[in-house]
Amino acid sequence: MTDPRRRIPRTDTVLADPRFAVFVARMGRDRVKAVINAVQQRARNGEISPSEVGDEALRALPAGGPRVVINATGVLLHTNLGRAPLSPAALDAIRAAAGSTDVEFELATGRRARRGRAALAALGQAVPDAEAVHVVNNNAAALVLIATALGQGREIVISRGELVEIGDGFRLPELLESTGARLREVGTTNRTSVADYTAAIGPHTGFVLKVHPSNYRIEGFAATPSVRDLAGLGVPLVADIGSGLLTPEPLLPAEPDAATWLREGAGLVTASGDKLLGGPQCGLLLGRADLVDRVRGHPLARALRVDKLTLAALEATLLHTANPTRDGLRADITDLRRRAGALALRLAGAGVKAEAVDTVAAVGGGGAPGVELPSAAVAVAAALAGPLRLGAPAVVGRVEGGRCLLDLRAVPPGQDRDLLAAVVAACS
Repeated sequence: MTDPRRRIPRTDTVLADPRFAVFVARMGRDRVKAVINAVQQRARNGEISPSEVGDEALRALPAGGPRVVINATGVLLHTNLGRAPLSPAALDAIRAAAGSTDVEFELATGRRARRGRAALAALGQAVPDAEAVHVVNNNAAALVLIATALGQGREIVISRGELVEIGDGFRLPELLESTGARLREVGTTNRTSVADYTAAIGPHTGFVLKVHPSNYRIEGFAATPSVRDLAGLGVPLVADIGSGLLTPEPLLPAEPDAATWLREGAGLVTASGDKLLGGPQCGLLLGRADLVDRVRGHPLARALRVDKLTLAALEATLLHTANPTRDGLRADITDLRRRAGALALRLAGAGVKAEAVDTVAAVGGGGAPGVELPSAAVAVAAALAGPLRLGAPAVVGRVEGGRCLLDLRAVPPGQDRDLLAAVVAACS
């Protein structure tokens, strides 16, 4: 009788399969062989049949990057899905910057130049109220850099109602205290007055910090001073707007923006680049030239600087204001309903039980808490949620009321065809 192990395909036979060529080119022949050898051993152990070696080896090979996901959750800025998707202009800029670039070089003179000067100029033009600007790798880094440069060994005066917890369990008080600054808490959880700040300010005050509670809201018997109220206290006022609006957004009237807070007297404003701005992950610092220079000149600034790809994407986002985040925020409900109806009809034609329904979306990403965005979704069986997440592309919806809702608020119209194909594939 023939030994079953002899039927296991040889390594060179598996490697000859054209499907492995891209992995050999990307990873090298030896690494691909190691994966195939491991799968062959599984066949020898009887875990899989010899005929499955090729397919199982392909599944075991790394895809070579993050999985593409269609965000059908109804959350525009889903932190776990990478927040703001980049615009075509930003993607083009990243591709151009992937090679050698003039990120820190002046071509006219052949000499070193200020790093990221084009992106910084675009940021300054977007917010003319800022005397100077700087960019670091995220908004938490911006606060850490400011606290280190302006508050190390000194006191940061902050309202108890603004001692927020940000993503992944990180708490603002712990973040600030890690810099060597001391927190001087004033007021109460729900009410803080200008007099509370005035009483706390003294010779050891580094600055006053105002934090917009962008991931929650307090209603009822609550009060907090405005930026204008705090601007004349005789010490620098640092204001964290959180969600990244540079100018007012009519659809989000309660969400603060950098330009307005600077005009009201903030010395420094910090913001996230990958939220409502619709750009890459980065932290934006805007404000008085003397304060920005002090922060930018601190040794820690070097450790928190952004790379050339981020600078390129940020510049393109600022110069070309159309992006998926803005389009999703301003999407017309009539158009969303039309798309949902068309998708449900085509799915029904493919034998998939589906229904177009009205729903409610959210901004997400720590922005505009409590704001509801009317939206439309395609409702399919809840059992499809898992297979959809494991498809190619992966589709992430939300299970609600015993159904899986595929909300279209954060899905660009150009992805409707891929969404349709993914649902059909998940059913089969």
